[in-house]
Amino acid sequence: MIHADNDNPVLDDPRLAGLTSWDADWSGLRVVVAGIGVSGFAAADTLVELGARVVVVDGADTPATRAKAETLRIVGAADVHLGEGAYDALPAVDGARPELVVTSPGFRPDHPLLRAAVAAGVQIWGDVELAWRVRERAGRRTAEWVCLTGTNGKTTTVGLTAAMLRAGGLRAAAVGNVGTPILDALREPVEYDVLAVELSSFQLHWTHSVSPLASVVLNIAEDHVDWHGGYANYAADKSRVYENTRVACVYNAQQPETLRMVEEADVVEGCRAVGFTLDTPDVSMLGVVEDLLVDRAFLEDRRTAALELASVADTGPFPTRHGVANALAAAALARAAGVAPEAVREGLLTHEPGPHRIQPVATTHGVVWVNDSKATNPHAADASLSAFETVVWIAGGLSKGVRYDELVARHAGRLRTVVLIGTDNDALLAALAEHAPEVPVLHAGEPGSTAGDAVMAEAVRLAHEQARRGDTVLMAPAAASMDQFGSYAHRGDAFVREVAELVERLS
Repeated sequence: MIHADNDNPVLDDPRLAGLTSWDADWSGLRVVVAGIGVSGFAAADTLVELGARVVVVDGADTPATRAKAETLRIVGAADVHLGEGAYDALPAVDGARPELVVTSPGFRPDHPLLRAAVAAGVQIWGDVELAWRVRERAGRRTAEWVCLTGTNGKTTTVGLTAAMLRAGGLRAAAVGNVGTPILDALREPVEYDVLAVELSSFQLHWTHSVSPLASVVLNIAEDHVDWHGGYANYAADKSRVYENTRVACVYNAQQPETLRMVEEADVVEGCRAVGFTLDTPDVSMLGVVEDLLVDRAFLEDRRTAALELASVADTGPFPTRHGVANALAAAALARAAGVAPEAVREGLLTHEPGPHRIQPVATTHGVVWVNDSKATNPHAADASLSAFETVVWIAGGLSKGVRYDELVARHAGRLRTVVLIGTDNDALLAALAEHAPEVPVLHAGEPGSTAGDAVMAEAVRLAHEQARRGDTVLMAPAAASMDQFGSYAHRGDAFVREVAELVERLS
């Protein structure tokens, strides 16, 4: 019998159903792993170690993928197919139909290989599903999972959560979409108490049995609609983080949609709904009172009292509404895991945020330069624009099909000038013309140029010419980077480098 679940055949196969620990009988299981990137390599390596028969496929035939393929063959992979034709058909494993496909997050559900798996009745897991099923291992501590997702703020919040857990005396790590595959953490010699797991909508699409201690959707806004085939599908995949949660489903009280996700989720009996808000919190919420972060959820006398956790100033050099919300969400996850209130503030103060996230770069003649290259959509750019009074805004890139009207209308009054980078700015230009017609718009580089570093140099020069004392030059593109840069990090590094050269010239 086949049940419809995420366009994924979930088979009543006793063998697959019984694979729920490292010590289960994985030997001889025929598996195709789609993708040889970070998560795909970790999945294949783990399955080979477990005794499965593994065939890996990847459409890229490069020195990097060939090196990984050679490593997997050495450790015992049945085969690795690279390059053109690798995805033409679902490969056999040892001459027989595979029993399982483990897909990397970047593969869309309509990818030909995955569609072939569905047509053949082969179940599909993501690397997160595989990690959940092997997390229990005889003789080792089994770590709890606290899981988070959202359109923006995931990586910052998962880092904050791990810092708070460690400040509370627990062995914890930030894993998942943040960069470290969960499978790698499970195979480390460290026996973790808690894993703070960042999950993308892509990863959540292929999860089935994960049952976290606590979970949260930080926020939800239009993004990745091309991958999911529409906003409704994107939101539905985000909401899967709440399924099977055992202790606390944490939601954003400023976004009722996240509360509806909790209300509709199939959770473990006794699981609580815990909100976070930038206003005074109600019972069973965390929130803000007179510039203090407070907890009215994880204490016995929550109807008449609140616990002080930290101050707004503890959340960073440029406290923003988005940053405070992330801190409250992280605090809720950490408190659900049992850490003391004092650990929340200590975690905030000891956490080192990653680069490219509202990162102060320099000050020149009273102008502050800020790198927020991680703002790859309008929702993220809204958070950083809100933090500053008057802004020379460097923006643009690949829009991914989103709209900019609400963002531009909300911040038109703080924009001194907009300097455009990127090659896909029709939607942004239309929004600026409609909602900020008086704001000058300058174009860095030749139209359509893919020479990102040269374009960024021009953008910094133009921004410097436009900025006045008291302004902030904010590089928050509200778009993806791949049209002109290798990644958002490449884009941010280019900005930081050009600003450093500007400072040197001025001095």
